[in-house]
Amino acid sequence: MQFELSKPISIGSDHAGYEFKQFIADFLRSEGFVVRDNGTHSKDSVDYPDFAHPVAEQVESGEAAYGILICGSANGVAMTANKHAGIRAAICWNEELASLARAHNDANILCIPARFVSQEIAVQMVKVFQSSPFEGGRHQSRVSKISSC
Repeated sequence: MQFELSKPISIGSDHAGYEFKQFIADFLRSEGFVVRDNGTHSKDSVDYPDFAHPVAEQVESGEAAYGILICGSANGVAMTANKHAGIRAAICWNEELASLARAHNDANILCIPARFVSQEIAVQMVKVFQSSPFEGGRHQSRVSKISSC
């Protein structure tokens, strides 16, 4: 299954990911996508859960096609997002991981470590993530076992 790209793409970051968030959101808008920017809106220090929860909630409810979260390491935003039922947030640092996160794990939130990749690589990961379909098949039974609820 591929994402329903007629829906907005939800994005959020902490202060460490602010510049990446702006860069990615501008790229997506230039490609004609609607972007729901959940902040942060400056480089001032903030708490990443305040921005990860709204993105996860929008993906979880179906309001957003998929989500993008950015922080320094991507660990904090991924841990936060993955607390939500139905969310499969994947930390990726190259295109191959972004593709596999979709194809094998049906990831619906891409988590980007701003301190470890370039903005250009981040945009390439977004392109791959949104265009890679979930393969289903043998992977579906594995994905079905992820939820503890």
